[in-house]
Amino acid sequence: MSKRVLTTESGAPVADNQNSATAGVGGPLLLQDQHLLEKLARFNRERIPERVVHARGSGAYGYFEVTDDVTGWTKADFLSQVGKRTETFLRFSTVADSLGGADAVRDPRGFAVKFYTEEGNYDLVGNNTPVFFIKDPIKFPDFIHSQKRDPFTGRQEPDNVWDFWAHAPEATHQVTWLMGDRGIPASYRHMNGYGSHTYQWTNEAGEAFFVKYHFKTNQGVRSLSSEQAAELVGKDANSHQTDLLQAIERGVNPSWTLYVQVMPAAEAADYRFNPFDLTKVWPHADYPLQRVGRLVLDRNPDNVFAEVEQAAFSPNNFVPGIGPSPDKMLQGRLFAYADAHRYRLGVNHTQLPVNAPKATVADNYGRDGLMATRNGSRHDKNYEPNSYSGPAQSDAALSAPLAVHGWTGTHEAPAHTKDDDFFQAGELYRLMSDEEKGRLVANIAGGLSQVTRDDVIEKNLAHFHAADPEYGKRVEEAVRALRED
Repeated sequence: MSKRVLTTESGAPVADNQNSATAGVGGPLLLQDQHLLEKLARFNRERIPERVVHARGSGAYGYFEVTDDVTGWTKADFLSQVGKRTETFLRFSTVADSLGGADAVRDPRGFAVKFYTEEGNYDLVGNNTPVFFIKDPIKFPDFIHSQKRDPFTGRQEPDNVWDFWAHAPEATHQVTWLMGDRGIPASYRHMNGYGSHTYQWTNEAGEAFFVKYHFKTNQGVRSLSSEQAAELVGKDANSHQTDLLQAIERGVNPSWTLYVQVMPAAEAADYRFNPFDLTKVWPHADYPLQRVGRLVLDRNPDNVFAEVEQAAFSPNNFVPGIGPSPDKMLQGRLFAYADAHRYRLGVNHTQLPVNAPKATVADNYGRDGLMATRNGSRHDKNYEPNSYSGPAQSDAALSAPLAVHGWTGTHEAPAHTKDDDFFQAGELYRLMSDEEKGRLVANIAGGLSQVTRDDVIEKNLAHFHAADPEYGKRVEEAVRALRED
């Protein structure tokens, strides 16, 4: 069989790919060597801006299969029938570090699922924790700045990390999650995923429900201690990527069971705490888990850059029957995620294969821009309404309307009878065994003891005392012991 011919970008055959053109033997290079210039110029442009957060990631394709009837709560077509399968792509990630960071670090994990449904792509963007550090998106840039590398030292600084948390008492619950035994997953396969935010489901009758998503790993939850993680990072910084890739290549396909908690919309206003507060969970005693289906990963990407780096998820990619809630953090992310992708990948990033719909066709009036591959023909108009055969609106709302009232302004969240920044952190602490509590305290003290300002330490200790007196006392004693050493 004859070999394929190497060509330039324009398709011309390349005569010599080993030697640059020179002015005579041993002479200087020639500007006319188009192949050399093209290779160097392309090489200089191979990297795109990395994500500000969730830069380090892995991904795989699979499917979601409905196992239980949920049509009483949502009219979403991909959830409409037991046994129905929908192709998916799932991207896992760490949050704070850069693209070159290690996998086995103490950090939340992104858990973003793209469902390629017949009604368009539905993106569910979550984490491996059911809560988050803050409840208002206006604080998000400051939070991330405090967790990323310091502009002067070029490294993550305990002073910055804990100073922000000292001024964010609502972070106490998530800090307890992060510093506990599940803070470093053993692999992406051995952790749960959560939608974290509150979303809205709407059924065929127009009834609205608020829901929270829980993806429970069928491999069992496994985590690493700080010591185990440090050893693993030294052996293989890409440990989670390696594990996921090799498991799927061996045919050991990881899976998760999806459950939802369902709250009738009418119950939200009078619930004992704000149900749209991202720093809180809904107790299962109030809203038990309802099984929905099974998520399976069974195919690795062929090209990590094209399919993992260029994968773009946005929580405002909804389908009929699913919509947003008044969750402030979700509302901020409805804009921020899509805008980040327009910056990193360009306005036409939705035309890339990993982001384009697979079970339907995107049909709209978007035209032009960098790397446009779908601009229509001479017969297609680029405005609407028109008198030709262009697409028209459906007149069917994706989800139920949300009632609003009051005056515009920078309001705090509405007060509920049991709103509190510390109670659920204390509940989580009290659920732990003595051994788990000991590791949690040691992890917190290990970081907090490195803070140079006494007032920052005291503010953080006050949060743990407020969550649980024993919790606060043990952290305080551990910090004091480490600082006296």
